[in-house]
Formats: sequence, structure tokens, C-alpha cells
Amino acid sequence: MLAIFHSNHCLADDNNVITLSEGLRLATDNNHLIKIASISKDIASADTSAARSGLLPSINASLNQTYLASQPGARFGSVKAFLAEKDSLSYGINIYQTIYDFGANLSRYEASKTVLDVTKLDIVRIKNLVALDFINAYFDLLETEKMVLVAQEEAERFESHLKVAQSLYDEGVITRSDLLQAEVMLSDAKQRLLTMKNRRSFNSSNINNILARPIYAPVQVVDVPTGTSEVVELEKAWDMAEKERSEIKIIDNRLRVLDFQETAARSGYYPTLFAQGGYNYKENRYEFPSENWSLILGVNLNVFSGGSTKAEVSKVLYQRQQLLEQKKKLIDDIKLEVEKNYLDLKNALEKIQVTKDAVGQAEENLRINRIRYEEGVGMSTDVVDAITLLTTAETNYYRAVYELQRARAGLQYAIGLDLVSMYSY
Repeated sequence: MLAIFHSNHCLADDNNVITLSEGLRLATDNNHLIKIASISKDIASADTSAARSGLLPSINASLNQTYLASQPGARFGSVKAFLAEKDSLSYGINIYQTIYDFGANLSRYEASKTVLDVTKLDIVRIKNLVALDFINAYFDLLETEKMVLVAQEEAERFESHLKVAQSLYDEGVITRSDLLQAEVMLSDAKQRLLTMKNRRSFNSSNINNILARPIYAPVQVVDVPTGTSEVVELEKAWDMAEKERSEIKIIDNRLRVLDFQETAARSGYYPTLFAQGGYNYKENRYEFPSENWSLILGVNLNVFSGGSTKAEVSKVLYQRQQLLEQKKKLIDDIKLEVEKNYLDLKNALEKIQVTKDAVGQAEENLRINRIRYEEGVGMSTDVVDAITLLTTAETNYYRAVYELQRARAGLQYAIGLDLVSMYSY
């Protein structure tokens, strides 16, 4: 099983402090893509209501007032007779109901409901993608903050080294070149610190952008402990992805839509049975009865439509072939995505094991070289190399930590888990 670490951190009172779980909630609530997808769901819901109307009876009412220039009449030999009023009122109500159409209207309704399901799945897909983007941005910011701390410590170490070098130079123990080297290394460290601070500002703005906050609003993030990860077997991860990924479910539902559309299209080959009834009244003293009830049972059959029915059926069949090929490609792409994140996760775990001991060793190495240098038996380059080595070890360790966090989230996304739920605490 894939072990997911849950932190117990909660949102602090300070509005600038954003935990991962709170940020995920804000990101998925305010994101424009999710709002657009939600409107698509409303449109699909309206289409479903429209398709359902085909299953219900159609009721039409009419009211007419007729004004004629001449009163209608007829001649019977030499006799003339009026047939209708010059001005007359008529009204009626008619009901039409399809009795059986070989599944045409029902299939259209079922297709529209399945399209609605597709829009709901698409919201889930977009929500999870937005969540992954936010998680990556969140860990990018956390990593940058650690890099700022590493750069600050590096600058402090070079500043301390410069003080020792200045003291030794004043005593005549070292040459001017050693002092200049220390000054150059301190300047270089300060430049790296400035670069990291600028990167931290950009990553902070990126978080604000995702959360739809003012771009330069202060952001404080809460670190998420690394925890432990038991890496799921790759084959099992692939199986989970095929069952859980929204993209595959969307294609399966679209294939169902095509099944319904094929049934609706093929119904054009067959007749439609219908019933029609109504009540009609016409104001006419020359005609009786003035009101009447009617009931019609009938059959409609489109004998020739220019090949449109055959073309519609063929179109659906081609669309099904296209979707099946898309599904095969999608599964291959998802498997590749799962494998990439799986390997990234394993790689990050191995890096952490390697780098966490290297930091302690680099610290001890720096301590020894500092003592040797202060006692006048060591070289300035040895101290500089030791500081650089320690900075590299710390940088590698923190990068491995946040590579692990991103790879874990990436694998969870790749196998179809709901990231908002996974990081809800």
C-alpha cells in the first residue's frame, strides 16, 4: 500500500500563514478553471432537462379570432347559402404523445444524463489537477525557504572565516591573497543569498496567484514533515490508475454516450407510433357541432431521407473507433506518468538516505579545518572548500526532501487519488 503522511498542523490566526490543507481548500474553491467546469455542468443539466421533454406529452393550446372581408357561402343550383360567420372565434387544445419510437427519445435522454456525468467527472479531474499544481507550488516555496536559510548560513560562515583571516593577516600569519579570497567568497555567498530571496518572492507570488490573492501579499507556509513512504508496487499502481483516473472514466462514459446515440440514430430506420387527442371549438351557427373531441392513433415512417440516417450511424461508429484508440493512448500515457513518479519517489527516498549523513560529516569536516586554520597549521582553501562542501550537502538534502514530497503527491495524482482528501487534516 502507498502510505500517505498526514500532518497535524492547522491554520494559524495570522492570515498570512497558510497550511497545505487550507491552501488546497482555497485553491479548489476559487480556481477559475473549476468555476468554468461547473458552468459546463449546469449547461449539461439544462440539456438533460431538454432531452427529457421528448419522453413527455406535447400539449398545445390555441385561441383565434377571425375577421373576413366577405362572408363565405356556397351555391346549390339557384340557391345561395352561407357556410360560416363573417367574424368568428375558435379555440382548442391538442395533446401529442409518442408511444414507441424504437428507443430514440429514451436514448437521447440517457445520452444527455451520461454527458452530465462526464461534466461531473471533468470537475473532479480539474480539481485534482489544480490541487497538484498548488501542492507543487507549496513545496517549491518551502524548498526555497530552506535554500534561503542555507544561503544565510553560508554567508555567516564566510563572514566568520573572513574575521579569522583578518585577524591572522594582522598578525602576519597569512598573506594578502588569503584575505582577498575570504572577501571574494563572502561577496559570492551574499549574491547567492540575494538570488534565493528573489526566488522566494517569486514562489510566494505564485502561491498568491493560484489562491487568487493579491500578488504581493505576504505568505507564510507551514512545513510538512517528510514522514515515511512505503512505495506501492508498480504493477499495482498501474491497476489503481486504470480504475481511479477520471480521464479513463470520462472516455468510458463517452463510449456509453455513443451507444445511446447509435440507438437513437438507428431508430430513423423504423416507424414511430404516436397518439394525438384534442378538443376544438369553432363559433359558427352554420356548422354543427360547434365543438368536437378527437383521438388519432398513427404511424410515421420516413421512407427516404437522402441517406442521412445511414450517415449518422456511420459517424457514431467512427467516433467509437476514435475514442477506443484515444483510450489506449491515454492508458499508455498514464502508465508512463505513474512510472515516472514511482521512480522519482524511489530516487528521492534513496537521496535522503545518502544526503542526511553527508550533512553531519560536512559539519565535522568544517569544524576540523577551522581549528587547523585558526591554529595556523591549516590552509584557507581548506576552510573555503569545507564551507562549500557543507553548503552543497545541505542543499542536496533539502532538495531530496522536497523532491520526495512532490514525487509522493505526483504518484498519488497519477493513480487517481483525491489530493484534497489525502492532504486534509
